[in-house]
Amino acid sequence: MISQTTIEIVKSTAPILQEHGEVLTQHFYKRMLSRNPEVASFFNTSNQEQGTQQRALAGAVTAFALHIDNLEVLAGAVELIAQKHAALQIKAEHYPIVGENLLASIQEVLGDAATDSIINAWAEAYGFLSSILIERESTIYKEKADQPGGWDGFRDFEVVKKQAESSNITSFYLKPADKGALPQFKPGQYITIRVPDPNTETTMRNYSLSDRPDAGCFRISVKKELALGEGHPAGYVSNLLHSRVETGAKLELAAPCGDFFLNEEVEENRPLVLLAAGVGITPILSILKAALVRDGDREVILVHASQNETVQAFKGEINELAHQNQNLKVYYRYSDEEADGQFRTGNSSTGLVDHSFLENLYAGLEADYYFCGPKPFMAGLYSSLQDRGVPEKQLNFEFFGPKEDLLVSHEHRVEMA
Repeated sequence: MISQTTIEIVKSTAPILQEHGEVLTQHFYKRMLSRNPEVASFFNTSNQEQGTQQRALAGAVTAFALHIDNLEVLAGAVELIAQKHAALQIKAEHYPIVGENLLASIQEVLGDAATDSIINAWAEAYGFLSSILIERESTIYKEKADQPGGWDGFRDFEVVKKQAESSNITSFYLKPADKGALPQFKPGQYITIRVPDPNTETTMRNYSLSDRPDAGCFRISVKKELALGEGHPAGYVSNLLHSRVETGAKLELAAPCGDFFLNEEVEENRPLVLLAAGVGITPILSILKAALVRDGDREVILVHASQNETVQAFKGEINELAHQNQNLKVYYRYSDEEADGQFRTGNSSTGLVDHSFLENLYAGLEADYYFCGPKPFMAGLYSSLQDRGVPEKQLNFEFFGPKEDLLVSHEHRVEMA
């Protein structure tokens, strides 16, 4: 346990972290990646260049300082971190590297304000948090390795099929190269792909599994991330997969992980509302297909928002599911205006998934909600659902990127990434 003196000192640093946390984390990453290049492969270079990783860590450190005397508040955040670390194969030996550079950064950024008592308190606090994460991650590694078809570390998979789903999303169907069994995963979880990188030897990315667990192979559906200007470079791994990885290619995969998945217990058979925007459909589709098989006649509503039909993935597959399952209602929402000569009817409409659209959709519905998509979409949904008084336990979401970027105007759960 942490001493009371340490708790008081760490909490006293929270205002400083709230004001200067991002400066500290920017210094920390530069310091660690220059002195310990062996850990560079764990970090997304795009997130580094855009500053999202630095903001995420600043939020995490501040949250820990604020709640160090009530760590139950951070239980969900700790699980999120542990799952991400396990996906990337971060092990106990990596924690001292982070700790050394974090403490040194506090001293170098705060200068004389970083007294010995503050450094000692943060050293104790970091050691305590590290022990919690290491223990949980060790459990995750063991669970993944011990299950039928499971493994530890990275395993070679073969691309058995490559299929374009839209103008910018392509699916890759993957089977173990050793012809061994596949483990089960929870609908909504992701796998990690490791590929060569000329700058860091290897780099890793997480991709949601877009089919149900008993499909006979893993399927990931990857959006080709284009450069959006300075500070927003093209996605290295997504472009590599789209342009250079073909059927027969081998890829290194870590076992499925993630804290976003279909709840195994359905209370009172509440309706299930699934909301996705763009490539956020990937984990939602896995959840949808599993729920239709598992939950029988449970009412399911799916909303998929896209810019237009050209970039929309899986429309044919989803329409077929709706045809086969009378309990499934599907709605498509497009932000682009209709093309000349095209008219949207029935379950398709033009506009955003905004408060007005959601109010007509919900109509007082008491349901379990799962949603995934870009930041504006997620923030709007979270705000709308909170306005309706939906209990936190009925809100489930996956956010692509550091979760501290999911900013809403209402009080929300503490997120660490």
